[in-house]
Amino acid sequence: MSQVFHEIEKKIITSLRDNPKQTPESLEKSTQLLPDQIRRGIEWLRLKELAIVTESQSSVISLGKNGLESLQKGLPERRLLELLKTGPKKLSDLQKELGFVFGPSMGLARKNNWVEASSDQISIKNPPSELPGEKTLKLVGNEKISKDKLDDADLSGLLKRPDFIIEDVIKSKEISLSDSAKSMELSDTTGEIDVEAKVPEVFVARTHPLKDTIDEIREIFVTLGFSEIFGNMTQSSFWNFDALFTPQDHPARELQDTFYLDKINAKKIGTSEQIKKVSESHKKNWRYQWDINEAKKMVLRTHTTCVTIKHLAENKPDEARIFSLGRVFRNEKVSYKHLVEFNQIEGVVIGKDASLRNLMGIQREFYKRIGITKIKFWPTFFPYTEPSLQTMVYNEKLGKWIELFGMGIFRPEVTKPLGITKPVLAWGGGIERIAMLKYDLDDVREFYNNNLGWLRSATKCQ
Repeated sequence: MSQVFHEIEKKIITSLRDNPKQTPESLEKSTQLLPDQIRRGIEWLRLKELAIVTESQSSVISLGKNGLESLQKGLPERRLLELLKTGPKKLSDLQKELGFVFGPSMGLARKNNWVEASSDQISIKNPPSELPGEKTLKLVGNEKISKDKLDDADLSGLLKRPDFIIEDVIKSKEISLSDSAKSMELSDTTGEIDVEAKVPEVFVARTHPLKDTIDEIREIFVTLGFSEIFGNMTQSSFWNFDALFTPQDHPARELQDTFYLDKINAKKIGTSEQIKKVSESHKKNWRYQWDINEAKKMVLRTHTTCVTIKHLAENKPDEARIFSLGRVFRNEKVSYKHLVEFNQIEGVVIGKDASLRNLMGIQREFYKRIGITKIKFWPTFFPYTEPSLQTMVYNEKLGKWIELFGMGIFRPEVTKPLGITKPVLAWGGGIERIAMLKYDLDDVREFYNNNLGWLRSATKCQ
């Protein structure tokens, strides 16, 4: 039977025919191959059922710190017995002579009935000529010796004593040829691999590029000291709009901008005190008659800020760093830059000394970690923050500045009715926009087209 072999395989087979049982180390010397080549060659032959790999392990014994001391000075119990050879000794004298080894040596001697005590005197009784462990100490000495060459009974006691014995387990492999390999012809063909030959395409499982971006953003916020909070994707208009000082006649609350749940109203939208204070704020500042029925209408949340403001109203922390990440919904016309359903990240910092400068600093650090370095802030308007800023980032491909996140400090009309007394820094934006920058896309719909060609070629980080 003839078969084509790689040069590595041929050298190993030839060596094993001359010397039937070898270790990988001995094969290195006999074949002049490198360790990695030996490992690969053995594995190839094993998979072809041409090589037999036998694994074994053995123990090697050497003396530890206390074992070496006992080799030089004698076992603690031997030193105790030597002191008693001249006659009984006082307990206190023995303690002074032996120091910290007195306790264990006395314990062993009494347990084995080698000494006896009367009053405060200790005297020798009937010790053996050779104590357990002394034979092992002499045999091992300053060397390393196979465990098989030692008396198990004599060794076992020393193994239980701290720092007396060091036991090293040595694993070894022995390589031999199978019967079929011994008589097989070795082809003269080198078996070199054609590195340009086509191989089957394999598409391994991977997470979606958008999910990678979401996970990266979540990790950045956590490393910046933020805690994640969660909330429902359906919210009452009270928390989605009213608590954020959005008037009930605002265009964002129209059907063409917001998805309402048909004929479903919230049974409870907040505490009586929260409802009273929010309604008074609207009446005083927007000068219209606030309608609780409008506040009870259920919507698919248009942002995650509703989750944040509800958390602050219920917990009223003096200091906190929190963020909310999740899906939001807008009744918009789908285009290259707009979706009706997308992901948003939103975070807040609350504290007595929180300032707009802090907010810009946090934003710069976030963008730096996500890989965006050219940013600037423009003043803008948002219904529930004052002052308000728009983050602009430079798009190299388009050659212009584009808007990304909105941010600001919650207005007093938002915080005071809910009993929040400290300044609250807030910002938020769509995650798909960041993902478009990272993956150099000019159409947000690409993330949802299920284009396998693009999904398989998109690198994890750009």
